[in-house]
Amino acid sequence: MTVLLVVAGAGVAFVIGWLLGRRSTGLPHPDTATRDDGPALANEDVLELHATGVVVASASGAIEYRNPAAEALAGTHVGVLIDEAISRHIELALAGEASEEVLDLFGPPKRVAVVRARRLASGRAVAFVDDVTDRRRADQMRTDFVANVSHELRTPIGALMVLAETLVDADDPEVVQRVVGRMQGEAERASRTIDDLLELSHLESGVEREFAPVRLADVVRDAVGRASELAARHSITISTLDTVEADGPRAERLLVDGDRPQLASAIGNVVENAVKYSDPGDSVQVRVRGDDGWGEIVVIDEGAGIPRGDLDRIFERFYRVDRARSRDTGGTGLGLSIVRHVAENHAGTISVDSVEGEGTTFVLRLPLARVVGEDGRASEGVA
Repeated sequence: MTVLLVVAGAGVAFVIGWLLGRRSTGLPHPDTATRDDGPALANEDVLELHATGVVVASASGAIEYRNPAAEALAGTHVGVLIDEAISRHIELALAGEASEEVLDLFGPPKRVAVVRARRLASGRAVAFVDDVTDRRRADQMRTDFVANVSHELRTPIGALMVLAETLVDADDPEVVQRVVGRMQGEAERASRTIDDLLELSHLESGVEREFAPVRLADVVRDAVGRASELAARHSITISTLDTVEADGPRAERLLVDGDRPQLASAIGNVVENAVKYSDPGDSVQVRVRGDDGWGEIVVIDEGAGIPRGDLDRIFERFYRVDRARSRDTGGTGLGLSIVRHVAENHAGTISVDSVEGEGTTFVLRLPLARVVGEDGRASEGVA
């Protein structure tokens, strides 16, 4: 990243030096230059549109020019700190010293900026300000992702190795059966993690899909069917109500444009999550409702609930509210992240409300499809 910043900075510095040199020698301004195939590119326009903040100082250190990216910082708390850094580095550049500094600005919001300066042939100095917050965050996410994947796969693989060693010397049929059963469980856990990783990677790739009209009621039936066996094992009842509104038949006919398997996978993850964190005898309710151009699938459980401090993070990859219980339930920590990406891919949202000890409510909200009737008129997505 540093190499790319240096190269980009050198290119901008060349443009600045060339532009200032033309001004000082009285050569034609590039805005007035023409070519056979149209007007020449204006270097001032390049600087005005460049995302990098550019500040030019005279040989005495007086500021002569700021492009819009640099001006945007003026008057802000972050801008004051960056201006202090710019002044320091311009002074160093005018003295002939190359300089660069990474500023960690803790905000709010937290920002990371790279400030560097160099002396120009004209005797002036130019400082560059690059906001690398998004790049730094992306790098950290990649690092965390690799670390989490390694950790999540190391646990079942390590368990398989230990169990396999136990089998080598095992003679008792009951011991062998018990160990083999545990090996199957760990293998399934590793397989689920890999499957979820592949699904999440596919969703994040942004591959365009051809959506088709999908009944929300059908999505609910698919999701509940997927979670029914798990619910039966935990003695949890899943109830499906057509709607929380009076017009139940209308809810049965609500349509959205989407990918049915993808939507069913998302709701299935939410329902399975509700089942895993409920106690035997509890019930999970799945409802469909529509209002003002939007369709919603609501999943309500009576489980342990989610601490308020964790609500903002539960859709992050591998984030678990209760790691000990997640190991018992076999969760991969990727399910809700998949749900979020499915919602975003369908121009929708996923929200959560929870009270510890009372339960949790998830709402997947999607825009209704526009349905064209036989009379050629479009209406809200009701089949």
